[in-house]
Amino acid sequence: MKTVSHQPEIKGWCPGALRPMPSGDGLVVRVRPRDGLLTPEQARGIAYLARRCGNGLIDLSARANVQMRGVSEATYGALIDGLRALGLIDLSTEAEARRNVIVTPFWREGDGTQYLARALTDALMEPDAPQTPGKFGYAIDCGPLPVMRSVSADIRVERCADGDLIVRPDGSDFGASATDETAAATALALARWFLESGGAPEGRGRMAALMGRGVGVPARFSAVRASSLAAAEPGPGPTAQGFLVGFPFGQMQAETLAELSGHGTLRVTPWRMLLVEGATDVPRNADLITDPKDPLRRVVACTGAPGCPQALAATRPLAQSIAGQIPQGALAHVSGCAKGCAHPSKAALTLVARGPDGFDVVRKGRACDPPDVIGLSPARILSNPDLLTELLNAP
Repeated sequence: MKTVSHQPEIKGWCPGALRPMPSGDGLVVRVRPRDGLLTPEQARGIAYLARRCGNGLIDLSARANVQMRGVSEATYGALIDGLRALGLIDLSTEAEARRNVIVTPFWREGDGTQYLARALTDALMEPDAPQTPGKFGYAIDCGPLPVMRSVSADIRVERCADGDLIVRPDGSDFGASATDETAAATALALARWFLESGGAPEGRGRMAALMGRGVGVPARFSAVRASSLAAAEPGPGPTAQGFLVGFPFGQMQAETLAELSGHGTLRVTPWRMLLVEGATDVPRNADLITDPKDPLRRVVACTGAPGCPQALAATRPLAQSIAGQIPQGALAHVSGCAKGCAHPSKAALTLVARGPDGFDVVRKGRACDPPDVIGLSPARILSNPDLLTELLNAP
């Protein structure tokens, strides 16, 4: 088996619209919908632009963003003009990079979530807003119970057990008390403390890592305990706010987005799903996952080769083939390299490409962890259905 010596490049930032990222299939252009919403007009516009200026593929990210693939240098200008006309472009790359705000899709009219999201977004657009690292982000998770605890964020705005707001650093069970009017300023104060405390050496860093070093937070951010309860991560199907739909590996054809836009406003979620406001059902097509028990919900995979230049092998064909072997409640992650972009957290099984025809296997770990098994070919994995079961059940 051929092994490729490869150290993946850590960029330390995510693509945007004004700062696209080159990939194996062209430029990746990522849109950050304000307040986590796409109007029908915006969704139709993105679908049209994805076909006209890209390869027609649309990805949903784990940061509740929408990205278009296959954009060329020749079509990039027209794409940005189109997105700007739809109200989806920030004033500058710096403003775009700071606006990493994920909003719970399960908000209700008048519950304060949209007010908080807009107040925080406006505060981040001010010239004196803290210049945090590119991956640094905020979660507005103000339902009766937090539902985004597993979502990557550095500063979390939630409700305590008594219903009051709390602004807390990721990695801590404590935070500062806040109101609708003070939450945005409190969140930015915490971000400034993060920077002043050495949380971003060389421009990179995350809040949980800083908290893990035992750095003491200001007293106000240890005054209130966060709720010990949390809601389960949702699956596809009807909700009180509309219908949640998933997509294989978070990817769809532009035509699917255009079709969904005809059913209402879309709330973009950090679980690579869309919530169709007010819908009780959606038309079925091959792009959609509507059953929470669909085997494809038990696997996650990055773009893989050749779409990503970092990837050492194709990932999604293997992930799709093994989905039925993964038991309900478990998760398998197929990664094209050790970065593990599609799922930075632990999984029951993580298959990491080590070359074009071989994968290492990490049990109960992440793509960057030392492997438990080295150099399994896709053919061996697929020809031995008991192999993955044995790895899952090994002590």
